[in-house]
Amino acid sequence: MIEKTIRMNYLYDFYQALLTEKQNHYMTLYYLDDLSLGEIAEQFNVSRQAVYDNIKRTEALLEEYEDKLMLLVRYESRQELIRKLKSAVKKQDSPDTMIEMIEALEKLE
Repeated sequence: MIEKTIRMNYLYDFYQALLTEKQNHYMTLYYLDDLSLGEIAEQFNVSRQAVYDNIKRTEALLEEYEDKLMLLVRYESRQELIRKLKSAVKKQDSPDTMIEMIEALEKLE
């Protein structure tokens, strides 16, 4: 569950501008503010089921955006390459190895 929450938070960070105002409100309250479905339903004067359905549709939409745009995948790849590059610098690896990593970073842009 925690991994899903972390993933949704990342996806939300990348794609929130593509969501409607209501989708943004529900996702913020549910994932960032950690409100329950019942608490959100009360705030919006709708059923708990309506909130659940909206959040599930929004999660699917965020996954669909990620499948097409791959912003999270590229972000994670960049972070991994940066980590490896820092390690290579500390170990004083060959310049060729570091250049390969830098070129891989450039390709992600």
